[in-house]
Amino acid sequence: MPPVTTSQLRQSRDLPSATLGKRRDTPFTYTPTLLEAIPFRQVAGEGPVWVSNACLRFTSLCPVTGQPDWADIHLNYVPQKHLVESKSLKEYLGSFRMHGDFHEDVIRTICRDLATCMKPRYLEVMGHFDSRGSIAIWPYAQFARPRDPWAGKLRDQRFAAYRPGAWAPDAYGRAI
Repeated sequence: MPPVTTSQLRQSRDLPSATLGKRRDTPFTYTPTLLEAIPFRQVAGEGPVWVSNACLRFTSLCPVTGQPDWADIHLNYVPQKHLVESKSLKEYLGSFRMHGDFHEDVIRTICRDLATCMKPRYLEVMGHFDSRGSIAIWPYAQFARPRDPWAGKLRDQRFAAYRPGAWAPDAYGRAI
């Protein structure tokens, strides 16, 4: 890896100006416009970067009973030109608090919204929803950049090898 010769600090033009470091009203119903992307600096000669986010204690509502559903959401992605800004991700996930939807639809929605926001090479979203009536539901959704053979191959390999929890770290970063 080449030595770093310039500052790695982000310049103001590289940061979202609408919300970074500012308070804003956070709605508690699904609001995809809360998501923001920030530039990803690819270093020439380095391979792809894998980014994982563990979003613990996510909540949404059961669309049938209105009762709260709890989950750990795990995001793994290979960025192309953008990363998801973490504060916007937190606020976006919080916007599901009063949103009623089935677990599988929630995970597909999160995957679709993140893919739209970041336009990554590859993205997978896993939800580990707590048991209700002694049944835990762990949906899995993926996105691979269209016409990217590397991303398509990764998507197919990850899907074929998927085991619930296999790529989701626990709170200490260990695979569960």
